[in-house]
Amino acid sequence: MSNLFLRYPGGKAKALTLSYDDGVEQDIRLLNIMDRYGLKGTFNVNSGLYSPEGTEHPAGKIHRRMTYNQVTELFLNSGHEVAVHTLTHPFLSRLPKDRVIYEVMKDRENLEKQFGTIARGMAYPYGDTSQHVVEALKDCGIAYARTTVSTHSFAIPSDWLRLPATCHHRSPELRKLATNFIKEQNIRDPYLFFVWGHSYEFESNDNWHSIGDFAETVGNRDDVWYATNMEIFEYVQDYNRLIFSIDGKRIKNPTGRKLWFEIGGNLMSIEAGKTVEV
Repeated sequence: MSNLFLRYPGGKAKALTLSYDDGVEQDIRLLNIMDRYGLKGTFNVNSGLYSPEGTEHPAGKIHRRMTYNQVTELFLNSGHEVAVHTLTHPFLSRLPKDRVIYEVMKDRENLEKQFGTIARGMAYPYGDTSQHVVEALKDCGIAYARTTVSTHSFAIPSDWLRLPATCHHRSPELRKLATNFIKEQNIRDPYLFFVWGHSYEFESNDNWHSIGDFAETVGNRDDVWYATNMEIFEYVQDYNRLIFSIDGKRIKNPTGRKLWFEIGGNLMSIEAGKTVEV
């Protein structure tokens, strides 16, 4: 069989996603920037740490958690994903398995009720994990969990419960990575550009311009698929469910979505439930 490579919806070879933590007031400004440039992402929220309604944070406080109503108003029907960040933001590796399960499941339950969704994505508080934490997440039905590890590459991850990112938004490599991401045209393996951080850092470091410049550089491009963390996870999982005949000339798509791939230098797609000859 000729070389086969995943392609994203529309046959695109590049995807970009963002991941931001804690549900803080600076997410409002970040979301406006993302929407202006067509970026999409995932916001990881601690539902047990919302500020009380009517809270007025003291002057100079940087880490300003939003209230339940603020979080709902900002993210409901926004097109962005809201994901688990645990109920109270503990170091999970220091907890017994039953407490890990409680922290994850209670946060998941709260978010699902709040947004009328199914919350299967997550980011680890402090990036902290261990084997017993990963096993607990499997029991909780979590599909992916983002770490704080940076690869400085565009490779699609292989371990979604120890999910690395390309880089943090403060990485000295961010500008170089963005330039390489947009200029490369003859791509074989698909690109995934995954950036993470906390929006309050733009205020504390007085560098809102950095995310604005980044968004302007990589946003609103016809050759990039802008998606949430979960949208990318689900698409890649469905692609990996393709079924091949022994000689590789027949491919079946058993999933409920249209899938794209490049084979032998030719771009092809398969409708949901269909089989094609290649």
